[in-house]
Amino acid sequence: MSQHPDAPGAGSDTPNLDFAGTTPYEDYVQADVLTHLQHTLSDDPGEMVFLVTTQVMELWFTVIVHEWETAAKALGEDDLRVATDALKRSLRQLEALNASWRPLAHLTPAQFNSYRSALGEGSGFQSAMYRRMEFLLGDKSASMLVPHRGAPRVYAELEKALHEPSLYDETLRLLARRGLPVPASVLNRDLSQKYEPSAEVEAVWTELYQGDQNHELVRLGELLTDVGELVWRWRNDHLVATRRAMGSKVGTGGSAGVAWLEKRATKNVFPELWTARSHV
Repeated sequence: MSQHPDAPGAGSDTPNLDFAGTTPYEDYVQADVLTHLQHTLSDDPGEMVFLVTTQVMELWFTVIVHEWETAAKALGEDDLRVATDALKRSLRQLEALNASWRPLAHLTPAQFNSYRSALGEGSGFQSAMYRRMEFLLGDKSASMLVPHRGAPRVYAELEKALHEPSLYDETLRLLARRGLPVPASVLNRDLSQKYEPSAEVEAVWTELYQGDQNHELVRLGELLTDVGELVWRWRNDHLVATRRAMGSKVGTGGSAGVAWLEKRATKNVFPELWTARSHV
């Protein structure tokens, strides 16, 4: 039987509304799953905002990890185009991630306290996907795997990331393959350890930045600097939001709260890209 010409989807302006099962949109996006993952534990209506915003942050962590892993792999294969495209996309994603603080940025202590107890020992410090972001930035620590021992899949993913080259490791390996004097001690370092600044690497970036500003490696350095700046802004926005909501109290999960965040906010990722500028 032929479809009536005015029926939905039959060449008219009316969208098709009749599907045998779930909609193709639902099948792809899994919206029903996403919108039923919110299980508040208090009677405070503000908890829903806190919970959803935190879940949105986790989704942004996931896509940023994907982009940085794509970039790191491409750098290892000398494919600068794929690497820079992924890094550029991640800048827009980092901006969106940072904007996620806005719904929480003006919580008063009383507002936060109204549902803080629902978190129990929960803390963003325990986010496995955020930890993978930190590992990709070169901030490695085996002790950060400990909270995830009870989740085998998550633990295995983190352990793998701990021993893989970071985004910066792959960048420095690329510089070495391009003939720049990155020291062997940096290239052959224990990848499971936190990256430590090197005077020799600082000199490499200084030499690059004193040359052609349109050189593809300078452009790569500027993209990484953009990433580093947005990571710094994320840490500072986190610090400010926490300071407004809870002052200097001990954080959830027993963390040092504001004191720990203040220490983190002073750290730059890709350190020599920042210090080299003093010598150009």
